[in-house]
Amino acid sequence: MKYIENLDDLLALYGEPSAAALKKVSPVLTPLYAKWIAASKFCVLTTIGPEGTDGSPRGDAGPVVQISHAQTLLMPDWRGNNRLDSLRNIIEDGRVSLMFIVTSSNEVIRVNGRAKLTTDTELRAGFERKGKCPETVIVIKIEEVYIQCSRALLRSGLWAGNKPQDLPTMGEIIAEASHGEAGGQEFDRAWPERAIKTFW
Repeated sequence: MKYIENLDDLLALYGEPSAAALKKVSPVLTPLYAKWIAASKFCVLTTIGPEGTDGSPRGDAGPVVQISHAQTLLMPDWRGNNRLDSLRNIIEDGRVSLMFIVTSSNEVIRVNGRAKLTTDTELRAGFERKGKCPETVIVIKIEEVYIQCSRALLRSGLWAGNKPQDLPTMGEIIAEASHGEAGGQEFDRAWPERAIKTFW
């Protein structure tokens, strides 16, 4: 089996990214990115450490994270299996990625940044549930945030038959992040047909 082992060979297989794919990236939470993340009760937290990578599901009864400000997210570490894979990795190497999912939405929001752990009493108390607080809070400094197109979830039929909540559209988010240079109503209008044509 032949493997691709250099970037030149890889790039030769794929075309250039679209303007929207590049311009949708923001170094901070825009209002629409913030609205979307505030609606998410579930995300996947990915970390990296000396023993490799880890992908951990995170969920909450309300928003899975609190938005401290436009560049900071707060995630409670609720009781789990005490393997502490994610937390060990964060101490060793603070780089993290998060993928936020909202039920019935075919888009996801991706965040890359750096994280630290805190036992700050006030922060922990802000997540109190039924008299209990998380042992630690993960403080995530955002380096980039962007919306992921819907192809993967549409291909899988994950939410087939369900309608999304009142969320900003991909076109609206891209237009906001790019200051009107990409996205918008025309993007949303054309996207369903374009997505289907480029599934495979």
